[in-house]
Amino acid sequence: MPGTIPLIGEKFPEIVVETTHGAKKLPDDYRGKWLILFSHPADFTPVCTTEFVAFANKIEEFRRLNAELLGHSVDAVFAHIKWIEWIKEKLRVEIPFPIISDPNGEVAKKLGFLHAQSATSTVRAVIIVDPEGIVRAVLYYPQEAGRNISEILRLLRILQLNTELKRAFPANWPSNELIKDSIIVPPAKTVNEAQERPTKFKCYDWWFCYEEGKVSKEEVSRIKNWFKNISD
Repeated sequence: MPGTIPLIGEKFPEIVVETTHGAKKLPDDYRGKWLILFSHPADFTPVCTTEFVAFANKIEEFRRLNAELLGHSVDAVFAHIKWIEWIKEKLRVEIPFPIISDPNGEVAKKLGFLHAQSATSTVRAVIIVDPEGIVRAVLYYPQEAGRNISEILRLLRILQLNTELKRAFPANWPSNELIKDSIIVPPAKTVNEAQERPTKFKCYDWWFCYEEGKVSKEEVSRIKNWFKNISD
């Protein structure tokens, strides 16, 4: 039976995994860094190959944000090694991050990565773990839909900014249709605070207030650039 999906706000479960870079103890070996753990259905498959190339092409952006990538599938380590050799030889892209080998599916079962209809087929899961080992985001995609790596970068940066600024972020940030690259002030907790909100912030109403200029224009521009084609 599939395991329980780690919940946002929980500590990531302690687990030792075998990877293409040797054994890793999770989450301890990534303490002090953000961890992007992502599963893929299988090696030597077209969609997964495009995802790995896309992750590899963005690796410096992840590391610039103090984040490390860690792949996973139920393939054996020799399959991972041969696959990444093939990617390097045929596509001229080196995969610089480790991949968990999980041929018995134990890691997938523990983390709830399995499809309901299968004991061996994994979903395209993404778990973002903060430097303290706390789960901050969980994303799931079906087998037929490849992930947008820029969106994972955007989500990572939003989580980091939320930790720093204690603010929420609107849809499509930093290109929101209503408030552009502004960020949202938390809801008022008292009547007096609600009455004061429009005097301190820009507001549509006291429950929908926002701040401009909290994130630098340079950073906003960099995040927008993530969504441009690599060829640009």
